[in-house]
Amino acid sequence: MHPIETHLAELGVTLPDAPAPAANYVPFVVIGKHVYVSGQISQDEHGLIKGRLGEDLAVEQGAAAAKRCAISLLAQLKKACGGDFDRFARVVKLVGFVNSTAEFIDQPKVINGASDFLVAALGDAGRHARSAVSAVSLPLGVAVEIEAIFELK
Repeated sequence: MHPIETHLAELGVTLPDAPAPAANYVPFVVIGKHVYVSGQISQDEHGLIKGRLGEDLAVEQGAAAAKRCAISLLAQLKKACGGDFDRFARVVKLVGFVNSTAEFIDQPKVINGASDFLVAALGDAGRHARSAVSAVSLPLGVAVEIEAIFELK
């Protein structure tokens, strides 16, 4: 087992199979040393994590949903690397979308669920640039969607 997967297991996380695209797009594109991963929606083994922050979800629930997006991002990265995490160098950037009311202003705290997890799982290689944006709705009513750019060795 690769050290990244060992560390994930220590954190209680097993990577799922990379989610298949839900429409006419590819889950990731590799260009040179970069992997561009399409937006991963909040879901877990029970299904979609739905809701709107500031209405029916608390910041902590949103952060947990964002963490699930990050887990899916790593699953896509693993697939993009042909299953070989030795090719991974670092997380470059996240763009996080939060399904929230017009009054909700804690989008960064929600996306911290993904950022904190990536740093915990990957150490300094998990540190990244980031945007956290509000959306009036997201596909299928999910709480969070996050896309990422990774660098390969």
